[in-house]
Formats: sequence, structure tokens, C-alpha cells
Amino acid sequence: MISIETKNERARNYVKAAHFLRPDWIPCTVSILPAAWKKHRENLEQILLDHPKLFPGFQEGKTDFDAVWDRRYRRGRFTDNWGCTWGNIAEGLDSMMVGSPLDDWEKLGQWHAPDPITEGDGWGAKPDWDQLKENCERAKRKGWLAWGGAPHGSMYMRLFYLRSFEGFMVDIATDDPRLKSLIEIVLRYNLKLIEKNIECGVEMMSFGDDLGLQKALPMSPEKWRMYVGPCFERMFGVCGQHNVDVYLHTDGHILEIVPDLIRAGATILNPQIGANGLDGLERVAKGKVCISLDLNRQLFPFLDPAGIREHIVGAVERLSLPAGGLMLSAECGPDVPLDNIRAICATLDDVGGPA
Repeated sequence: MISIETKNERARNYVKAAHFLRPDWIPCTVSILPAAWKKHRENLEQILLDHPKLFPGFQEGKTDFDAVWDRRYRRGRFTDNWGCTWGNIAEGLDSMMVGSPLDDWEKLGQWHAPDPITEGDGWGAKPDWDQLKENCERAKRKGWLAWGGAPHGSMYMRLFYLRSFEGFMVDIATDDPRLKSLIEIVLRYNLKLIEKNIECGVEMMSFGDDLGLQKALPMSPEKWRMYVGPCFERMFGVCGQHNVDVYLHTDGHILEIVPDLIRAGATILNPQIGANGLDGLERVAKGKVCISLDLNRQLFPFLDPAGIREHIVGAVERLSLPAGGLMLSAECGPDVPLDNIRAICATLDDVGGPA
């Protein structure tokens, strides 16, 4: 567990919530997609200024409303370091995989995986390990958490990025013997990346892998435990050996494998409420692992402000414990009305955050 003696109030409370050590409040975060900034601009800026508890340090006039720093959110196409092609038709929203380098197994002999140490995070960004080490040292000096992470979709999703979703599902269904070799290649990449993050001094490793579909797993739990689960056990196991906490974001329905992810070593799970339901999350996760609940962003455009508040308060009533184990996160895209973004922020201010 991360030592909290030298942490500031927010970081200390976050660790307490993650480890069921009776936090003083529920940690809450709101993320804004670039497309929402481009649409709402100064009106959205004012909302953030009105909620300093949620957005500490946010300053007026410092935001470039049109900036899109991540290439995945830029309009157009690009090929990442693995040879996967991505397309985006809407500036400020995420791109989709449109071309797989290993859609035919015959291509495997001419393909190679990138080196995370020298070639980057897989999306094309060049690594700066000296900067990460400096960031970790500064975070610890200031009492913040020192975060590191693997790129989104680094294990399960990377496999179907490489093979195409249909190809990967056929591999799973037919137990194609070539799949184990590809899994080992991707896993070695991730282990090397994790070890380098730990060497730089991270205290918390963030992972993102959307393991579920809207209403079910993409494969049987048995197949998941055969092919995918052992990878998470090895990745999270390295973190655990070095007392580094694990944050796992995972979209989709994952109820059947939540116990597996807990056993693998996840400290914090970030599941979607819409795909799993409060009943399911209460049954398999409440009190067993810290839930960083992804509030129902699919509903945000359609509820009124009263409905937004009811949704958030209802989740807190069902999943919170005096010991902790609950965080709340909300993502706002350009389809969420400003009044609803205000309601999200106001409600999260009420249920979480320091006084």
C-alpha cells in the first residue's frame, strides 16, 4: 500500500478510499472530452471555475478550447506503433480501429511489436523516462500521488486491434495455437513497460482495457480465464511485488470476472454503471474492491438536472460504506447539455470532496 504519511489531504483521502481506511469524503472526478470544450468554450470554463473542489488549480483563460493533444482525438487517419490503423471522423471524439496488421496470420512473420522503452507507448508518443522520473519525484515532494500507466487497450484490446475483433474471436473459439505466441508478445511489451514505470518511481499504475460488451463478456468466462486472465495476473503481480497500487478502467459488462480481477491484484476498478447495474456491482464488488464508479454517461444527454442528481445520489446510497471503497467519475461529451454538466458538478460537490 502507498504510504500516506507524507501525502497531502487529497492524496491521503484517495488512498484511504482505495484501501477501506475510512476516508473523509468520496473522491470525485469529472473529465471533459475535447469536443465538449470546442462546443461549449467559455460557458464550460465558467462551470469549472464555479467548482474549485472538483477542479483545484483550474484557472480562467488558461484553456485552449480548440486544442486536441491526443492524436486519437484528431480528425483523420494514422497508423500506430503496432501497425494498427485508426480513423476519426469527428474532431475531439475518440477514433476507431479501421485496419489490423495481422488480420491474416500469414503476415506474422513480417511484423514486429514496438519496444516500449525506445519506441513509445504504442500510440506513437515517444517515451521520456527522465521526465516521468522527474514527475514522480516532484509529486512525492508535493505530497501528490505519483502516477504511471500503460496505454489504453494494452492487453485484451491490443490483441483484437492486431487480429481484428472478428479474427480474435475466431482464434478464441477455435483455440488457435498461434494465439498463445501473440499473447506472449503483447504481454512481454506490457511487463517491460510496467517495470520501467516502477523503476521511475510510480506509486499507482493506471490500466485501461474495455473487457466487456454492452450486456455480456465477449467470450465465456472460462475462455477469458484461459487466455486473458493470466495476463492480468502477471501484470498486476509485478505491481504488487513493488507495493504499487493498480487502477483498472474497464468499460462494458464484467460482472463474471470481477472476482478474477480482484484476485489478480486490482486495487481500484472503474466499471460502467450502465453495463453492469447497481445490483450487479453491489453483489460482486461492494466491500471487496474499491469501485471508482463510471456514472452513466449514456444517460447524461437525456436526463434533466433533477434526474442527474437522483442518478448520482442513488449510486452513493447503494455502494458507499463508512470504511470507503467508493469513488465517482463522470465523463462529459459534447452531447451533454450545460445544465446537466452543472448538475453533475453540483451533485458531486455535495456528495464528495473536502469542505
